Amino acid sequence: MSRFLAGLGAAALLAAISLPTTAQDKKVEPKKVQPKKERIAISDPAQVKDDKDFATQGEYVGMVGSAKLGVQVVAKGLGEFDVKFLKGGLPGDGWDGKETMKTTAKRGADGVVVLTGKEPAGTFSEGKLVLKDGANGEATLTKVLRVSPTIGAEAPKGAVILFSGPADVEKWNGGKIKELSDGKFLDVGIKSKQKFGAFKAHVEFRTPWMPNSGGQQRGNSGVYMQDRHELQVLDSFGLNGENNECGGFYQAHKPSVNMCFPPLSWQTYDIEFTPAVYDAAGKKTANARATVLHNGVKIHDNVEFKGPSGGGQPEKPEPGPFQIQNHGDPLVFNNIWVVEVN
Repeated sequence: MSRFLAGLGAAALLAAISLPTTAQDKKVEPKKVQPKKERIAISDPAQVKDDKDFATQGEYVGMVGSAKLGVQVVAKGLGEFDVKFLKGGLPGDGWDGKETMKTTAKRGADGVVVLTGKEPAGTFSEGKLVLKDGANGEATLTKVLRVSPTIGAEAPKGAVILFSGPADVEKWNGGKIKELSDGKFLDVGIKSKQKFGAFKAHVEFRTPWMPNSGGQQRGNSGVYMQDRHELQVLDSFGLNGENNECGGFYQAHKPSVNMCFPPLSWQTYDIEFTPAVYDAAGKKTANARATVLHNGVKIHDNVEFKGPSGGGQPEKPEPGPFQIQNHGDPLVFNNIWVVEVN
């Protein structure tokens, strides 16, 4: 299996790069008519228990020879998937952030999902991905459901509880509750009534199942600190990790690693925020800064903001509220608390 692993790490990486074609080589292919994908937007886990694509998508881990391999499978709708191989393991759990290979997979008429790229060959079935290599045999990877180490973190003494259950909806302007099969959670499109300066905060959120959507139309929301600086919330599972994707500070900083879990998984942000500093004359003397852990992994380390995010309110010496943004997608939030820092 060692040659197979080497192929994942080197030769297949080269094969994944699209080389330019010459004018002589270029062929005009007839356009394929793509079936229209209706918008699916599900926030309740009970509604996907029989969804075969939901069962296939997610994260897989296993050994190929003596080396660990992580795989992220992203549903694209109508039985199609993007597949990313990560040498060393999953993001935040072994992957070095460098060596990857991308391919695709598709559900056939027989209901079986198979890898459709040139290499490697493989089949998904009952929470397993079996990779096959003619020269060296096969390797089996198992689907895993990761849980953030800070999920359910208890608010420390003296913390401001912004949401621990339906009764806390009164702490938000425009606050509303979304009742699902597994609980009652905070809906989007709201601002906290209380305003904050410097703080440490904990936020839990869950992106919806939207396999037929992509980009900014796939589970879009955001957590605005002081209603000025947006920490993006998006179903960015399996993507590169940009400043407009999950974990990114919109238009300012991309995360050091994309720690986004698959849709309908509870995720966490743990944030330390220092607002901009102003002198007595109202002149800014220091920029705002933030450190963020996404699902327990540090993705921003004391990054600096030159100004507010697009859509954010102007910076001022005064404190500001939290905003949970509404982009029309059915996300839910839970267990939000803040420790004010003097």
